[in-house]
Amino acid sequence: MDHFLYRDGHLYAEDVPLSEIAAQVGTPFYVYSTATLERHYRLFDEALEGMEHLVCYAMKAASNQAILKTLAALGAGMDVVSGGEYARAKAAGVPGERIVFSGVGKTRDDIAMALAGGIRQFNVESEPEMLVLSEVASAMGKVAPITIRVNPDVDAKTHAKIATGKSENKFGIPIAKARAVYAQAAALPGIEVVGIDVHIGSQLTDLAPFEAAYLKVAELTELLRADGHAIRRLDLGGGLGIPYARSNEAPPLPTDYGKLIRRTVGHLGCEIEIEPGRLIAGNAGLLVSEVIYVKQGEDREFLILDAAMNDLIRPAMYDAWHDIVPLVEPEAGQERVPYDIVGPVCESGDTFAKGRMMPRLQANDLVAFRSAGAYGAVMASEYNTRPLVPEVLVKDDHFAVIRARPSFDEMISRDTIPEWL
Repeated sequence: MDHFLYRDGHLYAEDVPLSEIAAQVGTPFYVYSTATLERHYRLFDEALEGMEHLVCYAMKAASNQAILKTLAALGAGMDVVSGGEYARAKAAGVPGERIVFSGVGKTRDDIAMALAGGIRQFNVESEPEMLVLSEVASAMGKVAPITIRVNPDVDAKTHAKIATGKSENKFGIPIAKARAVYAQAAALPGIEVVGIDVHIGSQLTDLAPFEAAYLKVAELTELLRADGHAIRRLDLGGGLGIPYARSNEAPPLPTDYGKLIRRTVGHLGCEIEIEPGRLIAGNAGLLVSEVIYVKQGEDREFLILDAAMNDLIRPAMYDAWHDIVPLVEPEAGQERVPYDIVGPVCESGDTFAKGRMMPRLQANDLVAFRSAGAYGAVMASEYNTRPLVPEVLVKDDHFAVIRARPSFDEMISRDTIPEWL
């Protein structure tokens, strides 16, 4: 469910007509619904009610500070994967004890920053990282709480580029090596083992891979406890998918996911952490764009938009589907025609959809990409010297620009010309 609905023939974000935002901000722009963000967070929090738990939002999905503050106010923790994301979470007022640091390539500077500013735990991905973490923490006179990410060799049955739990993926240590690596960790100074971490991928639409992974984690927990390790926390990752096409079968609900967690690891008495990102932010955001031209090709019509692959790269990178709808509600029975929907970037890959059935549109009409709140603005670039898309947050009947569109002068002024030129 989201809060982007047609009302009186026009698409609204909560109680704000999107055409009003377009008139004031210009297109393209991202817009997020506070009510949807809050609702989706609460679904996860309520799914684990009665268990000691923390819902850590995976902020790589959408990391504007206004979004982080909205979720942090509800009690969310944050899952970060870089020093920059850690700094962003702290700037949004998230305390260190609610920040989990994941990622395969933490640098010494990243580790030192988090140790100095406070951290709930590091999710360690390799033996070399563990050794560096021990060195840095010891040098700082700190003790770093860690979980070790295990790779359970479970096929998440998702897109190959967002699968993380197979043996060929770069993430975590093989679960078969876990007991030896935990023994090594217990002997190192400067670190304290607090639990186990697992994450098998993103955009999962079936609970079976989660179940397979969590059962392996439950078995490992018992083995590690028998080895003398105090396993008191299980970080189960994120990855629950969303329905990008309204016609698709809906993925499992957070309530069903919560029941699975209780069934597979609930008997272990561990604190549970989960790291949802896409399901919290995905359907909470739209990308709004304007039709520049309708172009007749040899055997097809093109809708040329002012949004491009640099603004929303998911279709070019993942062949991802986004429902694209006009801001003016089509009349019942209105004719639909096939369009190739493209952007203005000089790449054939700058294509959002091919043969997409749409109401007949014309120049200056506005359209919205649904389910664009996750991995949209955060993956945008300034390719072709196109300004980063502004972001807007709506709450009830008002809105605020939470990241402004830079001017060409601001973009160009970042360049530095060497003295010999």
